[in-house]
This record gives sequence, structure tokens and C-alpha cells, in this order.
Amino acid sequence: MFHWTHIGKIFDPQALQPYSWMMEYAQCPTPFLLDANTVRVIISTRPQRGTDGLYVSRPGYVDLLRRDFRRILAISPEPLLDLGDPGSFDEFGIMPSALVQNGNVAYLYYTGWTRMASVPYTTAIGVAISNDGGRSFVKLGPGPLLGISLDEPYMVNSPIVKVINGKWHMWYVAGKRWIDTEQSPEIVLRLSHATSSDGLSWKRSNRPVVTPEFDDECQDLFCPIEIDGSWHAFFAYRRAAGFRTDSDCGYRIGHATSGDLQMWKRDDRTAGISLPESGWNSQMMCSTQFLELDGRRLMFYCGNEFGRGGFGIAELTVP
Repeated sequence: MFHWTHIGKIFDPQALQPYSWMMEYAQCPTPFLLDANTVRVIISTRPQRGTDGLYVSRPGYVDLLRRDFRRILAISPEPLLDLGDPGSFDEFGIMPSALVQNGNVAYLYYTGWTRMASVPYTTAIGVAISNDGGRSFVKLGPGPLLGISLDEPYMVNSPIVKVINGKWHMWYVAGKRWIDTEQSPEIVLRLSHATSSDGLSWKRSNRPVVTPEFDDECQDLFCPIEIDGSWHAFFAYRRAAGFRTDSDCGYRIGHATSGDLQMWKRDDRTAGISLPESGWNSQMMCSTQFLELDGRRLMFYCGNEFGRGGFGIAELTVP
């Protein structure tokens, strides 16, 4: 079993409310080393609900001091990317979740979402590029990099991308079916895998990554890291229904291992991290991302209500 040290909540937009477009949520915290002293964390954030009662999501960043993550150096004064044009896949939301440096270019992979009529929303995966080390980004094009398909007909989102031994891997989430609930339709989400030679053209494996524990299980960002020659992945999972009001149905952290990045053996008991009895992460932990820095393995994650009150960090130690 793994062990963790909780560093705590790092950034709470509800408390700071720095800008009108950054009043709530710090979803999908995506960390990378910006320079020798700065860890930049790209987040998806929101203004307050509109008069129609609905949200939009825009990407921004929080810069942290490398030697003290509790010290905030800067907050992005404006969104990193504009929302898409009317009718586009990212018209109402952009939620980055992976940054990959490829030579002099950094690729930022993100979820774009738009609203629907019979169900609340649909999503697809987009990509933007940076030529200045992650300080600014431009969309590679107006459409999605990876969208719905014959076998994944409802939505795809939440990409984690890694280049391992020259091969590009993407672990992402695909919608499997919609179910009716008392409040509104909810989607069942499962992890999927794709590979690429260049990070742009992807071949889907069309097979499950980890076996669900229950029929309506929803799975979240899948983050493989190598430890002592073996691959370990941490991810979140929850029930498709009831999670908005019942904390027992909310996101928990799962764990899986693999020797080849293809076949994964799940054992959530070894994850070693559970929800505290109270506080900002007592109902939910999700959107896990890892940063390996200065000999440390740091998990950035969101708490209750999908990060409405911010993100935090826990440090992984190996027995």
C-alpha cells in the first residue's frame, strides 16, 4: 500500500475571486515546470452562473513557487484560450488536462464541451500549441483532435498524454451510455486508450483500460507513473447517479498496475489515500495529475464539487 502526505489546499478561486471570469472552480489542475523557480498549474475556471443558470469554463493558470507550493507567485489575468465559435465543440468550455513538450513546441490537450438539448452536454478532445514554453497557446484548429466515433458515440474527454520510449499514449474517458435520474440524465464514463506516432493522429484501442467495480461506475483522469520499473496509475471513480447529493457516491481514488501499459490490474485497496472526515475534500477527490519534481511525486487534485473550491496537493511516498 502507498502512503501520502497531504500538503493541503493550494488555490481557492472562491476565496480570492481575482477576476470576473475566475470566480469559482479550479478544475483539472495540470502542473508543469515553467522555469527554474516556478511551477505553473493550468486550471479550468468559471465565472458565476449566468442569468440562464448555466456555466462556461475557461482555462487559466496559477504560478507556484517551486520550493514552497503554498506561495502563489501569479494568477493569469486573462484566459489562456478563447472559447470556440457558435456551434463548435468548445463553445461553452475548455478544460485542459495534459501538457507535453515536443522539441520546441508544447502541446496542450484539453476537453471542449458544448450544450445539448436531450442531454445536458457533449464533449470532444482538442489541442493547442505553445512556442514560448507554455506561457501562451494557440489552438491548432477550430475542430476536435479526437471526437465521437462508431464505438464511442456520445463523448470523449479528459486526456492524459505521455511519450514513452518514443511512442505517444493517450488515456482518456469515453461516454458509454446515458441513464435517467430524478434530476437529469447522467453519463456513464469509462477509461479508454489510444496511441500515436506524432501526438496528432491517434489510433484507438477500443478496449477497456480497467474493469469497473459496479455497473454504473464512472472513471476519471488516468495518470500512469513509473515506480521501480513498474507502472502504477491513480484515477478517480464514482457512481453515475447520486453523486451530486450523496457523498458516498462521489469520486474516490483508485489504483492499477501494469507491466506493459496495455493490460492493467486494478486494486483500489493499495491506493493508500481516502477522504477525510471533514473539509474541502471530504466528499470527493478527483482530476488527479502528477508532477515528478526534485525527487518528489506530487499529486494535484480537485476536491468537493469537482473543484469548485479549488485544488490541492498530496505527496506520494513508497513503502
